[in-house]
Amino acid sequence: MNSALSKLFDLSGRHALVTGAGSGIGRSAALLLAAHGATVTLCGRRVDRLQQVRSEIERAGGRAAGVPMDVGAAASIVSAIESAASSLGPVEILVNNAGVSGHSSIADMSEAEWDGILDTNLKGAWLCAREVARRLIAVNKPGSIINVASVLGFVPQKGTGPYGASKAGLLHLTRVMANEWARHGIRVNAIAPGYIATDMADEFMASERGRKVTAAIAQRRVGAVDELSGALLLLASDASSYMTGSTITVDGGLSLGTI
Repeated sequence: MNSALSKLFDLSGRHALVTGAGSGIGRSAALLLAAHGATVTLCGRRVDRLQQVRSEIERAGGRAAGVPMDVGAAASIVSAIESAASSLGPVEILVNNAGVSGHSSIADMSEAEWDGILDTNLKGAWLCAREVARRLIAVNKPGSIINVASVLGFVPQKGTGPYGASKAGLLHLTRVMANEWARHGIRVNAIAPGYIATDMADEFMASERGRKVTAAIAQRRVGAVDELSGALLLLASDASSYMTGSTITVDGGLSLGTI
């Protein structure tokens, strides 16, 4: 890679925050951003997992900090981002990754299950983005917010009603935030993964229904977390300086058919 191109992807001196950083897509994103020079604040509920990821980053020569956060609780979000900003300065790169799923039919699910999924996946992402944006605007700094959505936000799948609704909402919210914050130099984009091999997806993918979903993917396989790295790095870096309100689909062709 030539020096000019390499510089586009250089995140040195930037403060990134990743939610749900203890495992899966969040862990992979944190390691990726740190490897390209960012100082990374790792957020999540499982402090022991955050410490493991922090140790991985530090062993590789990077810099990271762990801050407990429950994206289902507004006070926890505000406290975590305030703590991160106080220690390392305003968050310039936010990866809104934390989320929960569900596999109940719309008719059978409880109100509590619906609320839990929407509060985590949609409201939590909004609150994290709001807190980051407010601080960037206050000090007149640009930034990049990356919302991890899902192809289920635009492809309906039986049994994932509130999850799909939350991700559809997140995709629309991405465009609204991009529109409102562009004048402040804050870019807001989304990634829409298909099924990725993570702790959250593994049990479903091993089921009969999950095997049918895999058979419907054009590439006939589930993706690996590292296969999101190219899209994540693009959106986090100056390589995407003229992109905002965009969604990059990374799904092996799942959204090309019906599921």
